[in-house]
Amino acid sequence: MTLSSTIKLLLILAILPIALFADGKDNAVTYGALTLLPPLVAIVLAFITRNVIFSLFMGIFTGTFMVNISGANIFASFFNAFVDMSGKMVGSLADSWNAGIVLQVLTIGGLIAVITKMGGPRAIAEKLAAKAKTPATAQFYTWLMGFFIFFDDYANSLVVGPIMRPVTDKLKVAREKLAFIIDSTAAPIAGLALISTWVGYELSLIKDAYVSIGQPDINAFAIFVETLPYRFYNILMLAFVFISALSLREFGPMHTAAKRAYEKGQVTNPKTDSNLMNQENSFMMPKEGVSYSIFNAIIPIFVLIIVAIVGFYINGISGLEGETLKAVQADPYSFASIQSAFGAADASIVIFEAALLASLVAIGMGLQQKIFSLHEAIETWVFGVKALVITAVILILAWSLSSVMKELGTAQYLVTMLSDTTPQFILPTIIFVLGSIISFSTGTSYGTMGILMPLTIPLASAIGIHTGLEGTDLHNYIVLNVGAVLTGAIFGDHCSPISDTSILSSMASSCNHMDHISTQLPYALFVGFVAIVFGYLPAAFGVSVYVLLPLGLAIIYLVIRFYGKPYMTK
Repeated sequence: MTLSSTIKLLLILAILPIALFADGKDNAVTYGALTLLPPLVAIVLAFITRNVIFSLFMGIFTGTFMVNISGANIFASFFNAFVDMSGKMVGSLADSWNAGIVLQVLTIGGLIAVITKMGGPRAIAEKLAAKAKTPATAQFYTWLMGFFIFFDDYANSLVVGPIMRPVTDKLKVAREKLAFIIDSTAAPIAGLALISTWVGYELSLIKDAYVSIGQPDINAFAIFVETLPYRFYNILMLAFVFISALSLREFGPMHTAAKRAYEKGQVTNPKTDSNLMNQENSFMMPKEGVSYSIFNAIIPIFVLIIVAIVGFYINGISGLEGETLKAVQADPYSFASIQSAFGAADASIVIFEAALLASLVAIGMGLQQKIFSLHEAIETWVFGVKALVITAVILILAWSLSSVMKELGTAQYLVTMLSDTTPQFILPTIIFVLGSIISFSTGTSYGTMGILMPLTIPLASAIGIHTGLEGTDLHNYIVLNVGAVLTGAIFGDHCSPISDTSILSSMASSCNHMDHISTQLPYALFVGFVAIVFGYLPAAFGVSVYVLLPLGLAIIYLVIRFYGKPYMTK
């Protein structure tokens, strides 16, 4: 079946049954299973086209067409659907929270571009690279750099790869292993970071989904923080890289690549051509012949973090009222007061303000050091903003799709249909696997989160209530499922050959892309399996995450120690 015929079939399926169900007051009851069409169209087209923007767009249009069907006048229905879709996009961006999120993401993109141009991340990388004397330490410092460049997965790949490649080549570390370490410390760390180009998007999805279950006052940032222990794949993958690097043990195709590099000195596969992958973004690269300081990265990032922390406190206090405000005023610097203030803070505004101030500090430092002119600084900052415009587009489309599904009652229908039949213990695993499949097929974790989050939170809430959960237990169950969405999207993206992060990791390492994917895939699948069996399944039964994480880490260590094989003499 061709792409055009598939799209036509989806549109016909969306159109034909709808005329039977026009003008119903309760859309979830009126449309029934048809309420699933918008996310279904988005998911199916994501599989077929591998383009998440087009897929989300068609999902939105399907939903607005359903709402605006008007008798036999198909052309008027199409016109009204288009107008409705445009209105939903404008409405999404007009929301003050959403606008703050978009500005936050774009501003952090500008900040990243400026500090990269100043050479701060490169200076940090070079300091660490100078300490790498053995294959184990070279891999360890490559892993460690990912924690320093936590704020963006793209910046991580573009900075770490070119710096560490000569070092790892000299010490006979396979390019496939370098690409794996970079890829495994890009999205997994950015997804965990409290301040990054990811967090604003994730906060917006969480907040919007909680609104759909009647909790508009929920603090999305607090929920985000609570999901961190449940990011099993992220945490276990970071541990896997650390243990395999220091033990110098590998298995599967990676062992073959590591042995080839050590014994023959062939850091790349001689059967594949990796020269074409050796690309860098020259616009953001520092100028040659200028000395750079680690403080060119540390100071702006420090400003970003400190201003954000102080901003959360100040902004949060301004939003408190009643007895909570009186308690904070009585003891403003107690842990309870700080927690209350942070819980009431508007993260979209605070992080935007912090990123904007950090950008100004970075530009001022660059001008003072004569690294660039004011024109060059602004041009670089704008370039960084442009680099993340695609994120803003996906954000707007995801919000609009969520709005359409809310109007149709998609979540309400799913809740009614599945809450009585889906076992409580299996939902987090289903969400994790479904997220990974969508992300693998599209190559993007952002679009996957946008499709799944509006469905997951209402469904988790309903299933939890149906099975007798309440209070803290219900809250924790919903948080577990939110973590499954955010982590499953990263797992699938990590495995996908069309993932932008994986492609960047290959480019930055000058490694053939399919060599990178074929050696990384067994590792990712293994860690994903451990995340399910020793993470999401038992966690859904109520086993404490603080028991499961050590257990998962122990399994990772034992497999590498006894199944992994050394490829060199220490």
